[in-house]
Amino acid sequence: MDLVVARIGRAHGLGGEVSVELRTDIPEERFAVGAVLLTDPPGAGPLTLTSARHDSGPWYLRFAEATSREAAEGLRGVLLTVEADESDEDDAWYPHELIGLRAERPTGEVLGTVSGIEHPPAHDLLLIREPGGTTSRIPFVAAMVPVVDVAGGRVVVDPPFGLLAGEDADAQD
Repeated sequence: MDLVVARIGRAHGLGGEVSVELRTDIPEERFAVGAVLLTDPPGAGPLTLTSARHDSGPWYLRFAEATSREAAEGLRGVLLTVEADESDEDDAWYPHELIGLRAERPTGEVLGTVSGIEHPPAHDLLLIREPGGTTSRIPFVAAMVPVVDVAGGRVVVDPPFGLLAGEDADAQD
């Protein structure tokens, strides 16, 4: 399974360098010069890193396959991926481990299926596809997702009333 480690942003300068939005907590390892990164869409790569630098904030990468500003602009929005196995940390999961898990309340009531994860600035959001087709966004924090049981095929979600589709906070007694 592929793990997204970054999303390519805008070109930086004239020589093909691009900024990236990180999706990894180990960029120093992922972005070693000479590393070959897979891409989504697959036709954009694979890309071979020729330089990587961190300038007190954003990361900037350069690839052998994109040596001009125009080529770099053509990569904008491409996801950089690596082959990944299951996470070996107790409280960390790769998105591919979570997608498809059954989402249920602490009582066992099935709420839907995990359909993805979003990465806004504050904290990750667990996307739950409910039976009616609506997607709810649940903050992926221990208070609202107290159990992640990959082996058991489920996550337990305990969001406040009104966060799921069909729950009207004004209608609560």
